[in-house]
Amino acid sequence: MVSADAIRSVVGILGNVIALVLFLSPMPTFVRIWKNKSVEQFSPVPYLATLLNCMMWVVYGLPIVHPKSMLVITINGTGTVIELIYILLFLIFSNGKQRLRVFMMLLAEIIFVVGVALLVIALAHTYEKRSMIIGILCVFFGTMMYAAPLSVMRLVIQTKSVEFMPLFLSLASFFNGVCWTTYALIRFDLYITIPNSLGVMFAVGQLILHAMYYKSTKRQIELRKRKGEVGLTEVVLTSGDPTH
Repeated sequence: MVSADAIRSVVGILGNVIALVLFLSPMPTFVRIWKNKSVEQFSPVPYLATLLNCMMWVVYGLPIVHPKSMLVITINGTGTVIELIYILLFLIFSNGKQRLRVFMMLLAEIIFVVGVALLVIALAHTYEKRSMIIGILCVFFGTMMYAAPLSVMRLVIQTKSVEFMPLFLSLASFFNGVCWTTYALIRFDLYITIPNSLGVMFAVGQLILHAMYYKSTKRQIELRKRKGEVGLTEVVLTSGDPTH
């Protein structure tokens, strides 16, 4: 008979694969940012929230904090690197005020995580206490990560367009939440269960919005393209007139 630990390991590995897909899912967004040399209306908040969440889970998975958590360290360490690359692109292609705001938030996150890790390791002298303190923080920041798209969801409702809320990212968030919730429930880990179960609910909300506004998004994009073509025609027609 297959043991619970073996099942948990398999689910954890699957969770790592799905989480990696989640981390890589914004790639089309950043290819667009790179090509257009602009962040447009894309928000840096989800990526900053994900970075903070990943860094905190790396601390949680350290052998000195919560032993036997290598799967937690590997995927969140990978996520930390990927999110740093995304945020670097935001810094490169955003304007002055936004660039400064993103940089200051990034700096604050790094200082916070390093400070918390040093304090907990120095002042909490058992695995249980260290796991509890870091676990509670992970629950809080994990919930923030999954809730970060709420600002984008509000924009979606206002504009009736999901253009700036990629479907692939919403799907990856849903499957990632389901997988890690299952992983946590096999051998109950409250700190992993809470943020990921909430993540499932937030992702379902995003998918509902995609279903509601998919058609109106296509109409808006097509209308914008037609306006652009009309504008180009007007430029061509008037370019030969010396009075313009």
